[in-house]
Amino acid sequence: MEYTQLLALFSFAIVSSFSPGPNNIMLMTSGANVGFYRTIPHMLGIITGYSVMLLLIGFGLMQFLLQYPVLQNTLQIVCLVYLVYLAYKIATSKMSHQAQSQFKPMSLLSAASFQWINPKAWSMAFSAITVYSADIDYITAVLMIIAVFAIVNVPSACAWTLAGKKSRDILSNPQRLMYFNYSMAILLIVSVGFSL
Repeated sequence: MEYTQLLALFSFAIVSSFSPGPNNIMLMTSGANVGFYRTIPHMLGIITGYSVMLLLIGFGLMQFLLQYPVLQNTLQIVCLVYLVYLAYKIATSKMSHQAQSQFKPMSLLSAASFQWINPKAWSMAFSAITVYSADIDYITAVLMIIAVFAIVNVPSACAWTLAGKKSRDILSNPQRLMYFNYSMAILLIVSVGFSL
């Protein structure tokens, strides 16, 4: 992969990873409700799950889905239904100052699995594999794409979670927290609309 192409890939990864989407909105919500450290498994799940997703899409899944467009449509419907459910859970969660919070952060496995029903993740993966694997050794290109996104996803996940954590003091008021969670739920639905 040439230097200019690698730079373009990094730019694409930064813009797509740092922009609002289901993962980032859920990280911010988790950071606000349970803090940075309890959100670490969620962050690691996103990074791991998305890397595996890129690997599988890069080595065959993309061609399979292109042959069967009905599967793509079904996947979009399943994604939408699940994300509406997550938006509802975010909107109705409450912060507790006791050790036990009603908000349940995602586990590593849940966050990794979530990538498969995240429309933004699918869109980013298809775009990256299609655009940045052309005209070079395909296997090397897919591995480079995975590495670049893994590198970029670390600061992105941390930044969104810290943004949520930093807002905890402001959100210690139950009414402000309620408005925040409603706003995050709405943004989650809107981000899905843009991704689809």
